Amino acid sequence: MASSVPDLHGGIWVVIAAYNEAAVIADVVRALVVGGYHVVVVDDGSRDDTATRAHRAGAVVVRHVINRGQGAALQSGLRYALSHDAQIVVTFDADGQHYPEDVTRLVRPILDGTADIALGSRLLEHSASVPLARRILLRGAVIFTGVMSGARLTDAHNGLRAMSRRAAARVDLQLDRMAHASEIIDQLVLTGLPLIEVPVNVRYTPYSIEKGQRAGNAARIVWDYLLSKWSR
Repeated sequence: MASSVPDLHGGIWVVIAAYNEAAVIADVVRALVVGGYHVVVVDDGSRDDTATRAHRAGAVVVRHVINRGQGAALQSGLRYALSHDAQIVVTFDADGQHYPEDVTRLVRPILDGTADIALGSRLLEHSASVPLARRILLRGAVIFTGVMSGARLTDAHNGLRAMSRRAAARVDLQLDRMAHASEIIDQLVLTGLPLIEVPVNVRYTPYSIEKGQRAGNAARIVWDYLLSKWSR
């Protein structure tokens, strides 16, 4: 199949943080590779064969010996992609909830010079597909992020993001676990580079819902984030 990705020196790299995703990771990687993207999967100390399946599907695999958390895995992936001349870096969830075709929508404004940062939003056009409980949780995240960073977003914790090389190079995630989702918004806003939201869709399956964040984890995420702010 011909690549749908525009010719770009250095290429577009997709970074996937994965922990015990053997059930779905091969399909996720394969769809992105067929689309013409370079893929790096950071196996974050998985106890299953996530790494083997990701490699066989066509990804470069970076491995953490122990489980450090999604923030740490994404930072490792960003570092790898930039060291291999990535001009655009996309973060993409491992659980199969994102659509590979949405990557093209995210990178387009970066390629045409409209923005350096494109954040996926499932609430711009596809909010009806988001379960009610998840919409409520996301609304809380939007309010919290707006207060803390000043960013006016509709979807603050979407794992589908695209960054130009100069934007990605200024991301330095210190929060290893899920609080990184607020930290990365802070850091991207502080770059002062043009930032937009792009409508994307999300596939909610029993598997992705089970793997996703729950309301009960929100307090821990907020605490970790605030603690990091106070300690600086």
